[in-house]
Amino acid sequence: MEIWLQPLGQVDINNLEVLQSGIQHVFGCPVNLKPSQSLPLNAFNQERKQYLSDILLEQLKADRHVDKRILGITGVNLYTEGLNFVFGQADSLKGVAVISLFLLHQSYYGLPEDEGLLNERVLKEAVHEIGHTFGLDHCSDGYCVMHFSNSLMDTDIKKSVFCSRCQPRLLF
Repeated sequence: MEIWLQPLGQVDINNLEVLQSGIQHVFGCPVNLKPSQSLPLNAFNQERKQYLSDILLEQLKADRHVDKRILGITGVNLYTEGLNFVFGQADSLKGVAVISLFLLHQSYYGLPEDEGLLNERVLKEAVHEIGHTFGLDHCSDGYCVMHFSNSLMDTDIKKSVFCSRCQPRLLF
């Protein structure tokens, strides 16, 4: 198994390198960084000033190979129908996922930027969405990385690893 990290638009290389290392540690498989792709213009919703994550997932599906998972990483604000925002989204059947750094930055909330905290949040959201591509659903354990994050506080509370119930259920 191999995981590809696919930047979509402008993403800081330092965040990508830290993420690559963290994902490799959690999943124990090769993690490769792909060259950046442009964001699809039709994904931007002018009224919401957000990008529809479903369209980004469709773009990622075009590059997927059977024995690989693809995680798109972007710096833009994402949403999906029925929700005000998403930190990330996955298509478990197609093995692709996308996360956004936009709402994970302290500066978004008017606070001083904290690169360590940002990288921790990004890793948690990445592992969570990749977990979905390996067949995992949301977990009721608030500390498990597969716990649903309805707020940034939920993300900050959970760990970047799977609980003892989710770990054995990973479908490699």
